[in-house]
Amino acid sequence: MGLSEGPQMAAVWNGVRVVITQGDITRQDTDAIVNAANTALAPGSGVDGAIQAAAGPELLREREEARRRLGGSLATGTAVATGAGKLSARRIIHTAGPIWGGGGHGEAELLRSSYRASLRVAKEEGLASVAFPAISAGIYGYPLAEAAREALMAVRAELRESPGSLREIRFVLFNAQTMEEFGLALREVDAAERLDDSSDR
Repeated sequence: MGLSEGPQMAAVWNGVRVVITQGDITRQDTDAIVNAANTALAPGSGVDGAIQAAAGPELLREREEARRRLGGSLATGTAVATGAGKLSARRIIHTAGPIWGGGGHGEAELLRSSYRASLRVAKEEGLASVAFPAISAGIYGYPLAEAAREALMAVRAELRESPGSLREIRFVLFNAQTMEEFGLALREVDAAERLDDSSDR
């Protein structure tokens, strides 16, 4: 699988390669890309808008079908898969991350749930590779350093439970600042992973 054009960092957790890279999520050749959706599953701005524009009108029909299937909305912290329209990816996994409200409204738990629910959908569908954006770190206002840490901790927890079909998880980030924060979080969580591995022996 090709990576996007920017710099990258990587770790391996429970046999799965976890990559941090800078680039365009719509151009990833992973089995799935994750869309930072809203609860209405309606086309939005930011990552959602870019994915919709690149995927084309077929994705609009897929969104509507998914919304009907879910009874009208996508609950925050959950995920659902659709086709990917014109994208190279086979599937788009839509997840609704939390809107930052100061940190006292269960945002961390909901953000972790968004990542873990997305990975569970990927495993249920037998997918090997998934590309994530920085969920909730844009217009939803989640502080970037905290969003990065929660993202990496959620991925680590899900992979420790079961990697399933997964072989690569890619965080595709749009600017150098986001890349830097996710890189710091990757180093921190990877150090904890290595410590846990050594204590398990």
